[in-house]
Amino acid sequence: MADNAIAEVKTRHETDLLALPNVTGVAIGERAGKPVIKVFVTEKLSQAALAPEERVPTSLEGYDVDVDAIGFIEAEGEQGGSNRDA
Repeated sequence: MADNAIAEVKTRHETDLLALPNVTGVAIGERAGKPVIKVFVTEKLSQAALAPEERVPTSLEGYDVDVDAIGFIEAEGEQGGSNRDA
């Protein structure tokens, strides 16, 4: 089944992808009706700004890789003594 195959590819590469500069997440998505591996980064950088080993690959085991800049992710939490239960 194709869904399981891309999930296995994602799982095999997720740790290495998350170790790359600016990478904040990895998921499975779709582009033009085909499954892709999504890599989320804080900002997109030019290829010239990254060493070859720091670059997100364009494909993994036959699946295209899409890179999406999503900025910084912060956990939402209580701040300033606000009380959500009130």
